[in-house]
Amino acid sequence: MPAPRSRLLLETVLDDGSFRSWDSTPAPVPLISDTPAYRAELAAAHERSGVDEAVVTGEGRIDGRRVAVVCSEFAFLAGSIGVATAERLIGAIERATAERLPLLAATASGGTRMQEGALAFLRMAAISAAVTAHRASGLAYLVYLRHPTTGGVFASWGSLGHVTVAEPGALVGFLGPKVYSALHGEAFPDGVQTAENLHRHGLVDAVLPADRLAGVAARVLAMLDPVDPMVPPPGPPSRTEPADPEADAWTSITISRRPERPGVRDLLRLAATDVIPLAGTGEGEAGTGLLLALVRFGSVACVLIGQDRRAQARSPLGPGALRTARRGMRLAGELGLPLVSVIDTTGASLSVEAEEGGLAGEIARCLGDLTELSVPTVSVLLGQGTGGAALALLPTDRVVAARHGWLTPLPPEGASTIVHGTPDQAADVAASQHVRSVDLFRAGAVDTIVDELPDAADEPEAFTGRVAATIETELRALLPLSPMDRLVRRRRRYRTLGLR
Repeated sequence: MPAPRSRLLLETVLDDGSFRSWDSTPAPVPLISDTPAYRAELAAAHERSGVDEAVVTGEGRIDGRRVAVVCSEFAFLAGSIGVATAERLIGAIERATAERLPLLAATASGGTRMQEGALAFLRMAAISAAVTAHRASGLAYLVYLRHPTTGGVFASWGSLGHVTVAEPGALVGFLGPKVYSALHGEAFPDGVQTAENLHRHGLVDAVLPADRLAGVAARVLAMLDPVDPMVPPPGPPSRTEPADPEADAWTSITISRRPERPGVRDLLRLAATDVIPLAGTGEGEAGTGLLLALVRFGSVACVLIGQDRRAQARSPLGPGALRTARRGMRLAGELGLPLVSVIDTTGASLSVEAEEGGLAGEIARCLGDLTELSVPTVSVLLGQGTGGAALALLPTDRVVAARHGWLTPLPPEGASTIVHGTPDQAADVAASQHVRSVDLFRAGAVDTIVDELPDAADEPEAFTGRVAATIETELRALLPLSPMDRLVRRRRRYRTLGLR
């Protein structure tokens, strides 16, 4: 008999010899479902699969870090979830929570066990509650969606991961194709319920074979290690006043619009020490124009949400991008990681779709979520900062600005049109609105200015290195403060900004 798929996966992902089972004898079959025929099915499934239930649970190590695991075994009645299966899952999840362990869940299931009907179906609520309590305890929950994952499993513990990875080519969906065909008399469209399609729609963060899962999981778990207080911060990377002579507002605006100017992807590529990209909202939107990732700058890990200026040239920031940003804020809060936001935008999408998609409400919710986060927060005004899309990511504990970064309610040309009836006086309006980073610094809205010598586009590696070093320094200074201290200071700052 070949080894169970669940055992092969655990052997692939966990450190050699580290797995220790948590499983005990499965709970009895519910009386309402206890028939000789069903008992025979269970016995045959045990014999055929080599396991005694549709999930295997336990603990092991990934790159030396202790981790709890729950893994489906599809060969046991199609990995379906009965009452005993759910009890085993819930017990493992609760034990992982009690022992403060991150949890890796690997699914492969047709969903609820039809032989047990409504009682098994209702147990999905208890599984989801256990996962939610685990996450609420500040513990990581990682999900690997294997082929196939459908029905109630995908609609419960398969869709609650902080980070979700899927097996290449895996069938993943709520409604099984056979059920759809039986109900509608036609085949479900090809290519919809695939791991790759879900990734394109922001439901899955990555599509990776099992032999690469351990590497990604190890990097995610390493991001959650406490910052070593003995590691010295980098030296002073920036000035708190820009070099003289100061550029006027229009010069900074013109410089910030250069196509060659480094953006958030350049910052990550050139200056971050590790980057784990995440995809979209996790709720069916790719969040075009905004990048979400787990990132390490020097010795400090964080959740990063960053506006991608070049992607916005193809598709302006819409409500989906801000919902992606809010996912990042939730991740930071739940995992206890600092949040870094990078602002570089020509403004939010002005379209029917954006209005009907709730753009204004998403800006408001970003502002509320960001100002109330319990973790350290730093925003970086990397270049253009236009309108509500820029403001939505700005109110943080510390604000860093590039020398030629700027912030304005409208593009200068639009503001000029409102004030003067023509865009031709944009330069004068920009100057009068005090949009420059140095103006914002003197007003108390910016804390640190990262210099450009004389233009970031001409020194991308050096400039992004200074930005990364500044982020690390700012985060390390914030980490020792209590969450309440940070929250009080943040509220006071934005409550009094601009008052004499």
